[in-house]
Amino acid sequence: MKVGVIGTGSMGKNHARLYAKMGLLEGIFDLDYASAAETSEMYGVENYREIERLLRNVDAVSICTPTSTHAEMAEKAINSGLGVLVEKPFTGDVSAAERICRLAETEGAVLGVGMVERFNPVVEEAKNRLERGDYGELITISSRRVSSFPQRIRDVGVIMDLGIHDIDALSYICGSKAKSVFTVGGRFNGSAFEDHATIIMKMEDGKDALVEVNWLTPMKVRKVYLTCSKSYAQLDYMDQMMSISSSTYIGDGDNLYQSPWEFDYRETYLKKEEPLKLELENFISSVKGSSEPLVTGRQALQNLTVCKSAIKSLCENRQVDVNEEQ
Repeated sequence: MKVGVIGTGSMGKNHARLYAKMGLLEGIFDLDYASAAETSEMYGVENYREIERLLRNVDAVSICTPTSTHAEMAEKAINSGLGVLVEKPFTGDVSAAERICRLAETEGAVLGVGMVERFNPVVEEAKNRLERGDYGELITISSRRVSSFPQRIRDVGVIMDLGIHDIDALSYICGSKAKSVFTVGGRFNGSAFEDHATIIMKMEDGKDALVEVNWLTPMKVRKVYLTCSKSYAQLDYMDQMMSISSSTYIGDGDNLYQSPWEFDYRETYLKKEEPLKLELENFISSVKGSSEPLVTGRQALQNLTVCKSAIKSLCENRQVDVNEEQ
């Protein structure tokens, strides 16, 4: 199999690196031919001047260009009969995302979307433990994804850049879609888009989920918190570890010097994996027909719709039903 990478920014370079390690990288394309030269030389592959030539010479592509160009690039690749992996947030427009999904379905093309946290080992482990009942019943789930402003982002705000990761991951962990959203936030640094937001999601199963994101924090935090009937769980995306807290009532409280509660705290460190590597392996397996993409175009369309609803809620200062954007 031969794979091409379209776009050689930060994510494109990482896609190229991993495909090269797999022995699959055929070539790259970027509108800025000169800036792509370093990547092509590093991995000994062709730096294509015309995207059409690249598309004729590969079986699949990763699209890692700016969000505003994703729909156009995806259409070209699907019409060329290729398997396509589009980096998040899929497209910047719900109608364009719907059009790409329909085109892929009509052409029978594999269409995956790069929601990399779905492949983080702590996400799958938390989902499995929750489904087994290890934590009891889920009551609320929340996430915090904050850091300083990324210079690479120019065409979307923090909700589409950061928030979409946890909108996807939280929905996946609890097994339910967002029904409505209410968002607070704004533009603290006078950015063209929002740079901080807190999104409250009412899920279809009646549970509550909260996503906090910003580009204003001088430290990087990537965590998820689950409040359940038996336990309280904290997931750390970066360390790929989880801590579980629980308590048991052990007395009637007559002893003033001893708490009638026994507390248990445990940390579990999972085998570290690079989520992007797992994502690309899943995509290649899907193109070969061995599996389905873990994040399909339709699932990514749902995430995008929730993001658009959250932005609308922020602008209009009201709760927004997700189906308003469909």
